[in-house]
Amino acid sequence: MNKFLKSIALGAMLAATSLSAHAEQMTLKVYHAWAGHNHFHEAVADAFMEQHPDIKIEFLASGESYDFAHQQVVRDALTGNLPDVYHSGFHLLPELVHKLSRQGKIVDLTKFIDEAGGQAWIDENFEPSIINLTTVDGKVYGLPFNASTPIIFYNADLIEKAGGDLNHLPTDWDGWIALGHKIDALGDNITGISYAVDAWPDDWLWRALISQQGKPFMNADGKTVAWDNEVGRNALELARRFVTEGGMHQMEFAQVKQQFTAGLTGITIQSVNSARSFGELAEGKFRLGSTVFPVSNTEAGKVPTGGNGAVITAQGAAKQKAAWEYIKFASSPEAQKIAVLGSGYMPTNKRAMAPGLLGDFYKEHPNWRTSLDQIDRAAPWESYPGTNAVEIWRTQRSIISEVMAGDISVDEGLKQMVEETNDLIGK
Repeated sequence: MNKFLKSIALGAMLAATSLSAHAEQMTLKVYHAWAGHNHFHEAVADAFMEQHPDIKIEFLASGESYDFAHQQVVRDALTGNLPDVYHSGFHLLPELVHKLSRQGKIVDLTKFIDEAGGQAWIDENFEPSIINLTTVDGKVYGLPFNASTPIIFYNADLIEKAGGDLNHLPTDWDGWIALGHKIDALGDNITGISYAVDAWPDDWLWRALISQQGKPFMNADGKTVAWDNEVGRNALELARRFVTEGGMHQMEFAQVKQQFTAGLTGITIQSVNSARSFGELAEGKFRLGSTVFPVSNTEAGKVPTGGNGAVITAQGAAKQKAAWEYIKFASSPEAQKIAVLGSGYMPTNKRAMAPGLLGDFYKEHPNWRTSLDQIDRAAPWESYPGTNAVEIWRTQRSIISEVMAGDISVDEGLKQMVEETNDLIGK
């Protein structure tokens, strides 16, 4: 064989080897909400692929919210275009499971968990309150990836300028609203307090106004809301007071955070996952502080746990096995350190709190650990029965916005919300 033919043969052999290696590498398509989360999802994936070179993680374009992503996945199930792994908002996971399990398009993780060590493995890694967030009808369908509770972030400079005492911050809503009023009085386009339930992409902050009273969200019949009374009225009145007494200026969701990081809002209620971005954006502008979410019922008041869990929607045993390896890694102590430091979320794996991982970090960064300070009040972010959760919130949010603006009364707003919500649950 002459040199030319030898060269061709060698090239063909190398190409075949390359193609064979490429064919052996499995690609998992992963979908999650929030473009702002891309960086830490990618960092987790990079760490995973370094340990698993035979599995490639490919991210689909992120959804603009949990609600948006949920609707996209439901549509994809109908067209046979599901991702292999999906990070579902905790509150929408039951609805997703009920929809996809009937089609055999979501994986009950029991088999994989048993192979990993069963209940002993779960107990080693997750608190019951955390794994319950991804448990539906007694079965674990996902592994918790991000978890958060709403907390108060504040501009220490504006509080002091308004005459507030940083050593004796308010502990109830009346105190925070009064402080917001003083900050608003500073003028110069300053906003006092911001509780943007009227602009939030999902019903997390609305549910918080109910749960902080220590009251249930749904009646025992599972078909009607339990806040068609003083509970709902108290929640709407508080939302209205943020505007009328606390110096809140209603604005779009993105503007709320922009206003705060520009140093123009004194107090804002946000997810703890803003700790990283707020810290970076506030640096050199103002002193950032945070504290726990107030509850009017100090004995029974709760805060809803936000975040997401990773579920497997891959088809085929080989892909499902690979997807399990990925979501197991994503919820591991190592990956949780990456995700937490890249976001501000609470770790979902309790072993991540070891001194060498996140334990020492939290000691040095108090704004990041505030959500952990109220972990005893954390409660599941429950979903509505049926399949209209997204539409329910869009309807509720519109009414809440009108109440906060003073366009309709609290009583009329409550009446509309209860009727519309119960009607949509029934459908």
